[in-house]
Amino acid sequence: MASSTEQQDNSGQPTATKASGKGMTHLGKYRLIKKLGQGGMGEVYLAEDTKLGRHAAVKVLSKQLSGKSDFVQRFQREARAMAKMNHDNAVSVYDVDEHQGFHFVAMEYIDGKSMQKWMDELGKLSIGDALHVVLRCSEALMVAHNQNLIHRDIKPDNIMLTSKGKVKVADFGLAKATDDDMSMTQSGTGLGTPYYMAPEQARNAKHVDSRTDVYAIGIMLYYFVTGKLPFAGDSVIQIITSKEKGHFTPARKLNHEVPERLDLIIDKLIAKDLNARCKDCAEVIKLLTSLGLESPSLSFITAPDRVVQTSATAAGRAATTQVTAAAGARTIQMPVAGRTSAEDAARSKPAPATTDQSWIVQYKTSQGKDTIGKFTALQIQQAFKTKTLDQKAKAKKNVAEQFMPIGYFPEFEKYAEGRVIKDEADKKAGDMKSAYKEIERQYDRRGWTRWFRNLASGTFGMISLVIWLGVIFGGIFALWFFRQPLWDGMAGLLNSK
Repeated sequence: MASSTEQQDNSGQPTATKASGKGMTHLGKYRLIKKLGQGGMGEVYLAEDTKLGRHAAVKVLSKQLSGKSDFVQRFQREARAMAKMNHDNAVSVYDVDEHQGFHFVAMEYIDGKSMQKWMDELGKLSIGDALHVVLRCSEALMVAHNQNLIHRDIKPDNIMLTSKGKVKVADFGLAKATDDDMSMTQSGTGLGTPYYMAPEQARNAKHVDSRTDVYAIGIMLYYFVTGKLPFAGDSVIQIITSKEKGHFTPARKLNHEVPERLDLIIDKLIAKDLNARCKDCAEVIKLLTSLGLESPSLSFITAPDRVVQTSATAAGRAATTQVTAAAGARTIQMPVAGRTSAEDAARSKPAPATTDQSWIVQYKTSQGKDTIGKFTALQIQQAFKTKTLDQKAKAKKNVAEQFMPIGYFPEFEKYAEGRVIKDEADKKAGDMKSAYKEIERQYDRRGWTRWFRNLASGTFGMISLVIWLGVIFGGIFALWFFRQPLWDGMAGLLNSK
């Protein structure tokens, strides 16, 4: 490709230059195709990697900000923060570079639109779709938090959907590594979006933890299921003040399809008190998954091969990966979180097996004793279904071979995967008993206050409340006023006996 000279327009952004006889803008190895949008720090372009031949989204720091070292540092920090993320539901970073004075970062191009645009179109989401999106975000954020990385700007605009419905957390532009230099966050800078911002982030953006992202997840979930935001105001100050008070209309009151348990969980996610809030995304995932309401794919995505992904498949993938790592020499296929429905259907076909072939199996008996026995392939498959064999069981075809995890062999791969997923689901069901009890205790504590609040809402409710209070206090007054006759009557009754 012929070399090109870059030009600028009045805004300081690169303009079209001539390359190979075509009017195109180039930044390093990236050929800029069209402008996708503009943010506070610069513009984003659809580009082609001329060396690898793939599309990328290239974010270019504006020329004005490129002259300010603190903004350049922040821009580079954003790229480093995003590059740390290695998760199927987070936008990947390909490259960060500088070309003729323009600083840019190249990242994964998403061929879809943001959740905010979907909300503008749909108004609100079904409960299953809302949980699907929020759980994918929580899973990606859990990985980020484990790397000491806080997003700080979770909102529907920063949640992207591919054309097949895969959820992607984007724009770690405000991300803060908890072990980074705190001086990078200045007063009034990097505060995020007021509607989704946690109260503690508004007070001091320098000192936040994973619960800040948990709060934003809760606000987003409320918005998805109701189509409204819990806290509003005509100014940022009014919004923050409203959040500090912590009063909002319960999601269930705006959408009667919201189950009571989900309503309580949302309350826990957006609690103004940090100690009352979910402590991390792992707890968020546990609580939301326990409802059993998550849709495996998004109903409003019409692609025939739309993505099928649930928390159960993600957990199964992680567990099966551990089994594979133990096997060592050979890599087997694993259930992939985020696979398409077509891939899911293809993988549902049973692996070919010779049912009469004998296998040597090393396993634990129900009494916990290590033992070795001979099984046919059919017997091994049935043993996995009936839980006679556990996940740690190993097998080999003949005496000369080494024992390997049963999931290592294609004949039993599907059965091992199913067992991993089922065991994980059973474990979660057991873990959720204590979580349910805690939620029920919260419900019991809130029951009386909710009854009075509902009774007092509206004109009819206020009248009802006044009548109830009148009956109660009237009864107390009557007992006090007629106390002497009542006492005399009771004394006479007792003396007559």
